[in-house]
Amino acid sequence: MAERARDAAHAIWRAALAAADVPPLIDRALDRLPIDLRQSSARLLVFGCGKAGGSMAAAVERALGARIADGLVVVKDGYTVPTERIVLKEASHPVPDARGQTATEEMVRRVHSAGADDLIVFLVSGGGSALTPAPAPPITLAEEQETTRLLLAAGATINELNAVRKHLSLFKGGQFARAAAPAMLVVLVLSDVIGDPLDVIASGPAAPDPTTFADALSVLERRGVGARVPAAVRARLEAGARGEVPETPKPGDPVFKRVTHVVIGNNALVVEAATAEARRLGYRAEVLTHGLQGEAREVARDLVARARRLPPGTCLIAGGETTVTVRGRGRGGRCQEFALAAALELSADDHLVVLAAGTDGSDGPTDAAGAITDATTITRGERTGRAAAAALDDNDAYTFLAGAGDLVVSGPTNTNLLDVYAVLRD
Repeated sequence: MAERARDAAHAIWRAALAAADVPPLIDRALDRLPIDLRQSSARLLVFGCGKAGGSMAAAVERALGARIADGLVVVKDGYTVPTERIVLKEASHPVPDARGQTATEEMVRRVHSAGADDLIVFLVSGGGSALTPAPAPPITLAEEQETTRLLLAAGATINELNAVRKHLSLFKGGQFARAAAPAMLVVLVLSDVIGDPLDVIASGPAAPDPTTFADALSVLERRGVGARVPAAVRARLEAGARGEVPETPKPGDPVFKRVTHVVIGNNALVVEAATAEARRLGYRAEVLTHGLQGEAREVARDLVARARRLPPGTCLIAGGETTVTVRGRGRGGRCQEFALAAALELSADDHLVVLAAGTDGSDGPTDAAGAITDATTITRGERTGRAAAAALDDNDAYTFLAGAGDLVVSGPTNTNLLDVYAVLRD
């Protein structure tokens, strides 16, 4: 029975990824824009950032071809694809590096040359925030990196992390739009954030920023890192809260007068595709939520408990993004931690199989997208000599699940539409 459900889980995962395929999403978006980019006589520039930036750039090239006069997009290491007119620059994710800083500074320099008669297409996808560090002096890149590490380890949500990043940056929080004005700016967005808030996706480089310096300070305190971040970081945030540093551009700022955002894909697409595939395979598919969040191991236990109460032949599906508070020294990501925590709850009588995987193909700092687990996972994994509970305590889900043979490894998917979770009951 478990093998059938595991096969179904793999099929559901493949269907979700197919729905996140970027080229059709770009083509549909271009067709519904209020301006026809294929026919416009304006000088066309293409910039961007994010894990899906390479595939987005290639799709835009195929559609607009020789019309593109200049282009630069920053992508995660290993996420490049062949392009001719748009230059792709690789950088580190989730902790920013000097390559990302150099590429971001080059992007800002180029966009400053744009005039009122130019048209800029800006490609935004998840991961863009880490890939575009532009620390405000005197903050150094190393200090921004340390702040990012501290917040990630403390389990900060993407919204919290980006509220801080925006107020340490010269690029994020609408500041790319400020640099691009007065050119027309069309922003094509692949959303990796629950609810598609434009100011949060990649820290909203071209979107009005509703957060403040005071909000960023509150995040540091709430996550218990206020006394541990570099002194220059805290000093800037405190100065901004006192009104001594200009705020990021807010809603109503004239820099957004000629900015158009279009969300071309989000987690609802992949959840819908996963649900359709589950039903095609004969399951009674129920969508729990498109906004799954919370501590991964706790959410996993809750979903297993919910699935136990469902009748056989049911598939419970959710989309979203959980978080992990890192207390150990192991390797893993939110989806792997979710899958391992779920496996620890399972018994053979449950007849449950659990899928948790990120559509970007990279769960945390690992080469796995996530995992598929069942009641035999713990036994198989512990044959390698590591206790499952100890692995979870050490945040070492990757090592344990690799030993069990339960990792889902897709390689770079060149898309990024949050995570897919499914619990199948046979």
